Amino acid sequence: MVKHMMRESALISQIQSRLEVVLKEVPSVRLKESREDVEVRDARLDLVLDVAVARERWRLLVETTTIAEPRLIRGVIQQLQSYLADRPKSYGIVGAPYIGPRSREICKEAGYGFVDLAGNCRLVFGPIFIERRGFPNPKLERRPLRNLFTPKASRVLRVLLEDTKQTWQVQAMAKQARVSLGLAFKVKQRLLDLEYAQEEDKGLRLTRPEELLRQWATNYSYLKSDALDCFAIGDPPALEQALTAYCRQQGITYALALFSGAARVAPFARYSRGFAYAVCDAASLAQELVWKPVPSGANFTILAPYDEGLLYGARQVNGDIVVSDIQLYLDLVSYAGRGEEAAAFILDQRLRPRW
Repeated sequence: MVKHMMRESALISQIQSRLEVVLKEVPSVRLKESREDVEVRDARLDLVLDVAVARERWRLLVETTTIAEPRLIRGVIQQLQSYLADRPKSYGIVGAPYIGPRSREICKEAGYGFVDLAGNCRLVFGPIFIERRGFPNPKLERRPLRNLFTPKASRVLRVLLEDTKQTWQVQAMAKQARVSLGLAFKVKQRLLDLEYAQEEDKGLRLTRPEELLRQWATNYSYLKSDALDCFAIGDPPALEQALTAYCRQQGITYALALFSGAARVAPFARYSRGFAYAVCDAASLAQELVWKPVPSGANFTILAPYDEGLLYGARQVNGDIVVSDIQLYLDLVSYAGRGEEAAAFILDQRLRPRW
């Protein structure tokens, strides 16, 4: 408990210093007084700054939070609203170690300012307009279930993203995603905290699927799966045919991916390299197909999926198994150059119409 209180106290002091520096850079603003832990209407406010702007005197009321997730930010704003009621020339500000884009937008929509220790801030009161943005989170959290995009947690995302109009009870969601009930519940809470989803009478439903997918893509690379680059005689379609025929014959689970998959569902452009996931030893598969592993100049890559979730939603297209549109997007967007263009095409032509 003491350690937590020390963290809160340190944050308040740092936010105070940051605000004072920002305000002093504006010639028309003079800081008159700055106080921590101030009693306001039978409650304690983290920070109060009195400033003079031209001939007006403004009082800036600041509440801080160590975690600035959207749902928590709304709670801080509600607190500030009660303090600001019937107080002219007063302005509410949220302070935190880092305030992400969605939380910043919530503050802006509510008419409140914000400041974080990364350097982002927005203060709009009287004639003053100060805005600084684009500073990344200097301390990204890496705790497993703080991250929605771990292999097992992302299985739940795949289920939700495949049909964004469906609502899910936790038990059904866990069963469909093949994860524990406890993990499914934690993912649900995280999605609610970040306002990617909302809880309705019949269960959980995604409300911001594209933003969730884009955020996932920034934490993803197709190279998380073991990749074997090969060269063989023939163009990608011929090599795809050879691989799919062998996998069907041998009962090997496979799915065409990246450009090979995209060519089946949303033809975008010619491609010179094929890709497929195969649940087997890639080196043995290449040997059976008489493909040569190479360090460069490959025209086909065999991928061993790092988690079974990668093949969730795989479907048959003209006789071939192709990964889901979600997986196509994730893989392609992480493939620099033409991959990003093809991913944008999948998003526009396949995913947005469903959402």
